[in-house]
Amino acid sequence: MEQKTIKIERVVEKQHLASIMKSGSLDVLATPQMIAWMEEAACLCLELEEGKTSVGTLMNVSHDMASPLGATIEIHATLLKQENRKLVFEVQAFQNGKSIGKGQHERFIVDANRFLEKTYAK
Repeated sequence: MEQKTIKIERVVEKQHLASIMKSGSLDVLATPQMIAWMEEAACLCLELEEGKTSVGTLMNVSHDMASPLGATIEIHATLLKQENRKLVFEVQAFQNGKSIGKGQHERFIVDANRFLEKTYAK
């Protein structure tokens, strides 16, 4: 399997702040938002067949530096390995070339319709 890296850029807007997302009281990039961008980048690494999707199952990251409103964040996701339906990614976030967060993310490939049917049958 060939390693594939996706890089995306996002700007910290008001709705991305910890104070707004209720993950803290400060006007800085919220950790849950950084994680969501990491998941987004990981999803963009994938080219799945019709009817298939992936679901996040594990996120193990550190958020190492605060980012202010208006900062441009570059997020990298690299597909490290695939074990059957399990996908393992390295994820990183940068501001002005400095690492602000990093870690590992796992996803599983699922049949979209079957997954939803099982979820809503509960």
